[in-house]
Amino acid sequence: MRRLTFWGVLLLGSVLSLSAQNSGKSGLSRTALHGVYVIAHRGAHNGIPENSLPAYRKAIDLGCDFVEVDVRTTRDGKFVSLHNATIDQYVDGQTGRVSDMTLDELRRLDIGIRVGEKWRGTQVPIFEEILQLCRGKIGIYLDLKEAPVPELVELIRKYGMEREVIWYLPASRLKEIEQLRTVCPECVPLVDPGAEKNVGLVLEQVKTPVLATDMGELTRRFVRKAHRRGAMVFADEKAGTVAEWSRMIGWKTDGIQTDRPEELIRFLKQQQR
Repeated sequence: MRRLTFWGVLLLGSVLSLSAQNSGKSGLSRTALHGVYVIAHRGAHNGIPENSLPAYRKAIDLGCDFVEVDVRTTRDGKFVSLHNATIDQYVDGQTGRVSDMTLDELRRLDIGIRVGEKWRGTQVPIFEEILQLCRGKIGIYLDLKEAPVPELVELIRKYGMEREVIWYLPASRLKEIEQLRTVCPECVPLVDPGAEKNVGLVLEQVKTPVLATDMGELTRRFVRKAHRRGAMVFADEKAGTVAEWSRMIGWKTDGIQTDRPEELIRFLKQQQR
């Protein structure tokens, strides 16, 4: 997670001031099904290839609120979902960068066999396939790894999902935040302010309804600062345990990104009862 320096904070204010004035505060299009938003990290991937259509389908079946989707660009300009910049972790006997491969080359890879015979033939998903799968069923937490904002917005608009997709961006990625605000004022940036001390300034300038953070930065005070300014907080778990979830919920964290969505939903249902 990239942190803002002092000069970065000042630059953020100057770069975003115009867009902040021209863009009103947008709320999320969905409410949390279980009281706290459940974000399935790389899909519900326990025993399923991560960042795959089956992992995203499983998250829908479980009743998650969002799936986290990492987006990268192939050599021929197509958008795919892979967390890593290289394919090395996903296939045997092959290496290479996603950005150096064409879509056809990536689609010939089997990213399922390493997980189990059941998943033999699983392909790297195309971003448009994910939009088609998720539309009207689950929100998308878009982690912008390496892809151009305007072209992604065009695809998202094609499916009328501007308010179904939230865009994770560290506050230090100023150019992309400004691009998003310019080409899609109705889109929802999920900005990571880094340190707690940046929360107020980032919310003043970006006017986003939700901030992103992780357990390295999350505190009760972080959440209070955001809530006082009308923003929610989505945080990545670290341990993924009941004790950690209890602490996060005790601090009134609004959303949890987890590798264990089924267990988290079960825990939240117990809390509701």
